[in-house]
Amino acid sequence: MPGRGSINRKEAKTGYMKIGDETKERETLAFSALIRGRVQGVGFRYSAIHEARRLGLSGWVRNRSDGAVEVWSEGPLEKQTPFLTWLHRGPPGARVDSLRYEPRTPTGRYQNFSIRW
Repeated sequence: MPGRGSINRKEAKTGYMKIGDETKERETLAFSALIRGRVQGVGFRYSAIHEARRLGLSGWVRNRSDGAVEVWSEGPLEKQTPFLTWLHRGPPGARVDSLRYEPRTPTGRYQNFSIRW
């Protein structure tokens, strides 16, 4: 899976993530994401866990000392795309200024989605 990316508003609305020149829906993948904005102190991590578990994803979410939230997620792309869309919005009370993600190689290490400290 090539390169890094950010999800834009059009992709968020359609529920598809563009990768290169084609839209892929059924591949299994992992990604790391960094979310900036008003994302700490608003229930972002707990809401992200709820959404990821609802979608059947595995991985983790954590607060960073610089005020951002970091996410590692693994699962099928048809579940990852709506999760990225959700991360772009966040829970009520959050304000997402930017979301940067980078495709990664799935590790299979995680059985569920949890908070990492």
